[in-house]
Amino acid sequence: MKESIVKIENLSHRYALSWAVRDINMEIPRTGIVGLLGSNGAGKSTIMNILCGALNQTEGQIYIDGISMREQPQEAKKQIGFLPQNPPLYMDLTVDEYLNYCAGLRLMPSGTIKEAVKEAKIKCNIDHFSKRLIRNLSGGYRQRVGIAQAIVHKPKLVVLDEPTNGLDPNQITEVRALIKDIATDRAVIFSSHILSEVEVLCRDIVMIEDGQIVFSDTMDAFNNYVEPHSMLITLENPPAPAELLKINGVTNVDSLTPRTFRVYFNGDQDITEAVVTASVNNGWRLRELTLDKSALDEIFKQLSNKSNQLKN
Repeated sequence: MKESIVKIENLSHRYALSWAVRDINMEIPRTGIVGLLGSNGAGKSTIMNILCGALNQTEGQIYIDGISMREQPQEAKKQIGFLPQNPPLYMDLTVDEYLNYCAGLRLMPSGTIKEAVKEAKIKCNIDHFSKRLIRNLSGGYRQRVGIAQAIVHKPKLVVLDEPTNGLDPNQITEVRALIKDIATDRAVIFSSHILSEVEVLCRDIVMIEDGQIVFSDTMDAFNNYVEPHSMLITLENPPAPAELLKINGVTNVDSLTPRTFRVYFNGDQDITEAVVTASVNNGWRLRELTLDKSALDEIFKQLSNKSNQLKN
């Protein structure tokens, strides 16, 4: 049971009469970043709360490094660092005071705390703010302090719930780099509802919809699995949209600018060749063609449909 850092078996949880998650089975490798992606209400937060020991599941088991979260919760939690979407920061404490407090909450031996706090600050590049009040830090540095408290006790698993939410582009880039660095020697679960965030950071992806896993594989496999449903084309000598609708497989056309169109099609991968051929034959002078990725809701719909087809 120690091949993976996390092993989830037949996990189900019910609120009153409604099942929030049902029969979840998954494993998390010991290093690298796994993206947990789900729309609002999909069951993502329920899984994270059970995984971190904040909620007792109705059925099933979770093992952290071989330790049962149900039977030995305190020992299992020692292996986990958690950053909620809203970091639990105490604004009137200095960075040092806060991290020392968090280390004590993790029951770390008192003789190890000072060095552990120093290492976490250096890792998160906040050591020069040791004596500064947290309320006087920028949003990006507050997030770094939140990540530091999640790794101060050197956990084998770090769970990050939308850690880039609310940050500006520069701060997002910096936090992404930090997360990648943390994942070099431990497992990281990165939760998000934004597909682009998961694509940039994660090696593997687990998608939850209606309380069930609808996809679990690598990002490369995901990109091959989900079919594009539209494309952007730019034409130097564009026709009327009605002419584009005559191309076999095209289902709809939106005119974005006088020369740029979003072309929707029925999933036929030969559609690109058909558009290129029509452009050449009609003198439209195609300048650019880019396949769109589906919107997230459409992706969930495709994956849910395919999952149901496999079950039936």
